[in-house]
Amino acid sequence: MIDLAIRGALVIDGTGAAGTVADVAVEGDRIVAIGGNIGGAREELDAAGLTLAPGFIDAHTHDDRLILGGADAMLCKLSQGVTTVIVGNCGISLAPVAFDSRPPAPLDLLGDARWWRFPSFAAYAGQLAEAPPAVNALALVGHMPLRVEAMGGDTGRAATAAEVGRMAARLAEALEQGGAGLSTGLWYAPGSGAEMDELVALARCAAARNGLYVTHLRDEGNAVEAAVAEAIDIGVSGGLPIVISHHKCTAPENFGKSRATLAMIDACATHHPIGLDVYPYCASSTVLRPEWVRPDIETVVSWSVPHPGRAGQSLAAIAAEWRVPLQEAAARLVPAGAVYFSMDEGEVRRIMAHRLAMIGSDGLPHDERPHPRLWGTFPRVLGHYARDLGLFPIETAVHKMTGLTADTFGIAGRGMVAAGAYADLTLFDASRIIDRADFAAPTRLSAGVVATWVNGRLAYSEAKGATGDCAGRLLRRGS
Repeated sequence: MIDLAIRGALVIDGTGAAGTVADVAVEGDRIVAIGGNIGGAREELDAAGLTLAPGFIDAHTHDDRLILGGADAMLCKLSQGVTTVIVGNCGISLAPVAFDSRPPAPLDLLGDARWWRFPSFAAYAGQLAEAPPAVNALALVGHMPLRVEAMGGDTGRAATAAEVGRMAARLAEALEQGGAGLSTGLWYAPGSGAEMDELVALARCAAARNGLYVTHLRDEGNAVEAAVAEAIDIGVSGGLPIVISHHKCTAPENFGKSRATLAMIDACATHHPIGLDVYPYCASSTVLRPEWVRPDIETVVSWSVPHPGRAGQSLAAIAAEWRVPLQEAAARLVPAGAVYFSMDEGEVRRIMAHRLAMIGSDGLPHDERPHPRLWGTFPRVLGHYARDLGLFPIETAVHKMTGLTADTFGIAGRGMVAAGAYADLTLFDASRIIDRADFAAPTRLSAGVVATWVNGRLAYSEAKGATGDCAGRLLRRGS
């Protein structure tokens, strides 16, 4: 007898094809059969009226630290049907550099020095092997810790050849120990000082080890087209696939520019592999910087070291209470994080509907008042955008969070419901799946995800929550 039979669900296989009603058989960590009569099982689940899909792959996370925290820590993802996360994004990765004091922003989005204790990628991988995570993870190697290690506090300039050589050596070591590619966050110091020679050299280093180039663009506002062109130049010159992170065009004066940037991405795709991810909200979230705030863009504090009680409050209200300008209020709050309401809904929909667009939450799990994308991204896409608004069919929505993501990142045997594939599965009620987290209650559980299995083991059920079973693995690209 097989271990598990899920019977009578509408199976959406992750390829974008129309769903079909079938039974699915699981043995160990694999799907072993799909059909109308798969025989007996030790555990039987009647899933008539429900939808079975591949476990969702979160294309963009900052869960590097969260996956070290056990099953309860990952409830925010398991409750959405997520079974795999891509970590190490925006040039920020918890390995392979350790810090003995609080790292510079935005590295501190992952925490203070207590968490920066992995001097090599092997040490990070070893921790995950010793205490397996509740979900699978594919880990990128961040450019910023490499740059800080090689250059110290003097990162506002171009790196010397010797410094680039040190970064490349550390990157090569990390990729050989299991890293999946290079990520950059060129909008932020300490990454913003990097010039093309440095970035192409590191990209070539990653390409030689089957890596990706994943980038938070140098600019997502006034110069977004130039930033997309730069990312394409780096990837093409480096000879490796490109992923543009959380693609957006910020601030009212830039609304509509995605028509041009998506055309650039389409043109690149005719001769070079490229992808992009997007989250389904009109607000971003990152560190708070005084130079980024402006009166026409609402800003809400998500955490503050000197003023922790201000989390969840409007920056404008804080400034009015303190009787200071916005920039001065922000300066008093840092180190801090913020949510910026800086995007256009029509633009979000245009980017999300693009054929190459994957779904990524970009959630910041260690913020005191996180953006609701951490808890609601995937049900929001399925319930609000696919079902309620009809932006695309549900099969397309599932493809954007499963098969497309697995193909783009080179994750073999996942992102599909097929015989022989790993049994990463999510069962949901398509009629009621929806996000319930919002900016007032950002950690509220979504509705409609009935069960989530990771490598064939039940990790979450709607009735009981996280099961405590941690069956996740650190994945390697292409294996």
